[in-house]
Amino acid sequence: MRIVLLGAPGSGKGTQAKRLIDIYGIVQISTGDLLRAAVAANTDLGRAAKAAMDNGQLVSDEIVLGMIRERLSKEDTAKGYILDGFPRNLAQAEALDIMLNELGQPLQAAIYLEVPFKDLMQRLTGRETCSNCGASFNRYTNPPKKKNICDFCGGKLVHRADDNEETVSKRLKVFESQTAPLVEYYAKQNKLHRIDGTREISQITADFRKLLDAL
Repeated sequence: MRIVLLGAPGSGKGTQAKRLIDIYGIVQISTGDLLRAAVAANTDLGRAAKAAMDNGQLVSDEIVLGMIRERLSKEDTAKGYILDGFPRNLAQAEALDIMLNELGQPLQAAIYLEVPFKDLMQRLTGRETCSNCGASFNRYTNPPKKKNICDFCGGKLVHRADDNEETVSKRLKVFESQTAPLVEYYAKQNKLHRIDGTREISQITADFRKLLDAL
């Protein structure tokens, strides 16, 4: 089972990825996690990535692909993987396909978890997190019983400064501009599948299972 998971910030793809990992025994490959681990371990690729970041540059696609290649050589990827956070654009998708074909592990599906822009804005701008236990709430869709107070431990709820409308709107528009070509790219390969991300979490998971069981 080799899939790419596409979804905007706030779409719930992180929640679904965790459920699929538990159900199928596959691994989630997050490029952000790979970068942090490689830098911490001081690997060759990690040093190259750190040098780029220290100079205020983006980590090159070549370095990221090298990290993904190394990750796929580990035994725990034998049952399959969910690739999250990469590719982010068309050039990365093409390079990823070339690498995976070289490894004899071509992608089986790209799954796009779709949520309308207005719903994403509400989810992201309304996020509140307990400063004590880390519990999550949303002032619009899942508010606490008492304003600014955690239902579970009584801790203070914090709203991230970058979860304001202007910043969130920019992030979502960047995602939309980058993702549109990816959707078309995987659709042309007959690998694209769309799942409605506006429903209950369990309903969304059921759709994922139906799709993945058929692969």
